[in-house]
Formats: sequence, C-alpha cells, structure tokens
Amino acid sequence: MRSAKKERNTLETQIMVSLNLDGTGKREFRTGLPFLEHMLDQVARHGLFDLTIIANGDLEIDAHHTVEDIGITLGQAFSEAVGDKKGIRRYGHAYVPLDEALSRVVIDFSGRPGLEYNVSFSRPLVGEFDVDLFFEFFQGFVNHAMVTLHVDNIKGQNAHHQIETVFKAFGRAMRFALEKDPGMNDQLPSTKGSL
Repeated sequence: MRSAKKERNTLETQIMVSLNLDGTGKREFRTGLPFLEHMLDQVARHGLFDLTIIANGDLEIDAHHTVEDIGITLGQAFSEAVGDKKGIRRYGHAYVPLDEALSRVVIDFSGRPGLEYNVSFSRPLVGEFDVDLFFEFFQGFVNHAMVTLHVDNIKGQNAHHQIETVFKAFGRAMRFALEKDPGMNDQLPSTKGSL
C-alpha cells in the first residue's frame, strides 16, 4: 500500500499527516484554519487520496507557520508514500474551471524541487485568510515532496474561485501523475534511470 504517516514538531507547530495514495477521498482535518481545510478537502476529493491532517500552531501570532508547516509535512508524506516511483505516470496536469475562474496545474515527480506559481488574487483575504500564504504552502510542499510544480491561475475575478480551481487542479494533476501507467511495466519513468 502506498501510504505514509509523517509528523513535524517545532516550537511553532505540531503537525501530523496521514496519507494513502490509493484511497477513495476519505478525509479529516483539524487545523484551526477552516478555509485551508476547505482547500485540502478539494485535494483529497479530486485526488482520491485518503488524507488526515491534524495541526496545532501558533495561530495567535498568525497562520503563516501553520500553513507552511502543513505544506512541508504533506510534501514529506507524498515523498514517502510514492516510494521508488516505478510504474507511475510521473507527469500530471489538470485544468479546472469554477464559474469565471480557470486554473492549470502541471506536476512532475522528478526528484527536483521547483515551483512556478502565477496567481494574482483579486483581493488579499478570503474571509480572514491571507491568500499570500498559499504560496508558502506550495513552496513547502514542493521542497519536501521533491517535485516540479507549475501553478497558473489563467483567469478569475473572485479570489475564492481562483484558489479553489488551483487546489482542485492540484489534486487531479497529482492523481494522474501517481497512477500506474500500464505501458511502463513497473519501470522507472526516466531515461536517466533514476528520479
């Protein structure tokens, strides 16, 4: 089973992530950040990952440490769960619309961290959530999942719609990249012989 359980404990946060790549979209979140949980819900549902995230952070200061550390720990869980990467598609992409908003996410489980993040939000907050923190989430994820990730919000006027299309596309792109490719015959999807 392609699964992992990771914990990250610092003076600022205590994070636990449990992940099953071959799940059905079961999810449980307790982070103290309802809007982030709404976005993580999209990842689990659209990726068909079973995902539990429990986080206690210094939210009395702000959400930065908690959001970044969730991204880091989730990245570590994906890195461990995917294992040796033999037989996976490796690359995944998805376009997702929501009313006026449209986003594209492309991912490569390359073993090389890289983030291209192009999202210009229509406003700085959704409710009380600072949308700048989504960059920190994805940067933490990329650095620890060891993936190359391109995130592009192509259009959108509603910040909630913009980021929701990003997270739905993120889940779907990862689902496609991590599926077994029947043509690979459990080979490593790399001409170099390593990822």
